[in-house]
Amino acid sequence: MTAQCIESSFQFQPLGNRDVVARFDGGDITSDAGGLLLRKVEQRTGIVRQFAACFQDRRKPELIEHTVKELVAQRVYGLALGYEDLNDHDQLRADPLLAMLAGKSDPKGECRLHERDRGKALAGKSTLNRLERTPENATAKQARYKKIVLDMEAADQLLVDLFFQAHARAPEHIVLDLDATDDRIHGNQEGRFYHGYYGEYCYLPLYIFCGEFLLCARLRKSDTDASAGTVNELKRIIGQIRRVWPRVPILIRGDSGFCRDEIMSWCEEQQLDYVFGLAKNDRLKADIAIEQAAAAAEYEQTKKAARVFKDFRYRTRDSWTRERRGPKGTPGKAEHLDKGANPRFMVTSIAPEGMDARALYEDLYCARGEMENRIKEQQLDLFADRTSTAEMRSNQIRLYFSSIAYVFMQALRRLGLKGTEMEKAQCGTIRLKLLKIGAQIRVTVRKVWISLAQGYAYASVFAQVFANLEEAEVPSG
Repeated sequence: MTAQCIESSFQFQPLGNRDVVARFDGGDITSDAGGLLLRKVEQRTGIVRQFAACFQDRRKPELIEHTVKELVAQRVYGLALGYEDLNDHDQLRADPLLAMLAGKSDPKGECRLHERDRGKALAGKSTLNRLERTPENATAKQARYKKIVLDMEAADQLLVDLFFQAHARAPEHIVLDLDATDDRIHGNQEGRFYHGYYGEYCYLPLYIFCGEFLLCARLRKSDTDASAGTVNELKRIIGQIRRVWPRVPILIRGDSGFCRDEIMSWCEEQQLDYVFGLAKNDRLKADIAIEQAAAAAEYEQTKKAARVFKDFRYRTRDSWTRERRGPKGTPGKAEHLDKGANPRFMVTSIAPEGMDARALYEDLYCARGEMENRIKEQQLDLFADRTSTAEMRSNQIRLYFSSIAYVFMQALRRLGLKGTEMEKAQCGTIRLKLLKIGAQIRVTVRKVWISLAQGYAYASVFAQVFANLEEAEVPSG
């Protein structure tokens, strides 16, 4: 049926006196020619190469047609170009452009070992599946097919190493943003729990960012506190940072889900500053009653949102081990909107003379909202929520692939889009406007010719991105 349809002509409504006829006879044409810019990013950064090095290949070398590096590249480029499912690759494996991006020297697959595979240079879904479904302790003897094992510790370390490589020198300061989000699941996956707040069965992944740089993406069950495992992740990440940049000041920032005595006490022991949201309660609201009344009075006069701030000390009755004294304080924001009172509270290690309550909230704490945009990019544009395999381990590996795809796209934005009209564009927009370009591909003995669509609307941006990537420094790491 499919073959018959492809061989047919499709008659559309005429254009004036002309018939409009469509056929699948254009030869090797791709809709992803902008992926060439991603290949340029890889040349400059080695992100995919370094991620591939985190896998151990226990297959017999003489039987290998697709190297681990080629398989990892195929999967990462596929995610960046918008192909979320392994099933997509049963069709994509015949795409010479994607084969070239993955590093295949025979992009049309004309020299494949088996006749049935010729014309398909890339791996299919069953081969790519081995990247994520191989058990941690698999050996060549135990596992017949699944023999490609990811070293998760190496993958965790790589995310932080890529952050280092993106900086020619140590930054003046570092702010680590913490957040947890829901990752809805629909089957009977391992670790499946119903979360009352989100009202769905989901995972509860933990993310840690520094600005746009992703440093941690940890998949967790949802039957746990939002802050679970945070101290262990911070120990690992800050340990790496301290070994490279021992004197850079570090601040930890998060919402009230991370306002836990364990985290704050550890930060104090490590001489790290922090600012966390603090869930409101009757005691806290009573402490800013005067300020709340002042904000309400100001709103009645101006009919505009009014804010009044206050610094004070605070200790919970049970959950904190001690009162946080001296410079430690609890800034409060009394706000009145058209919908009524909107008080907010924070707890911080920053001394009042170092930053007043208004600046602490408006300039420092509220800036964490940008992290939420980065999480949305990874989940919506790079398919971090595609955790549909049966086991937690394989779903974590999918999250690693999504994370590397995000780092890849972020590197394109940082290195290539600087100074262009799309320098602040999100990953989905970058893909739509810069990577989705129609092109004809011709492979000769000496060259691969890629004829881009003449009507492409962002040709000047493409040229500027290419020039920026040409000038980008190759990392020494």
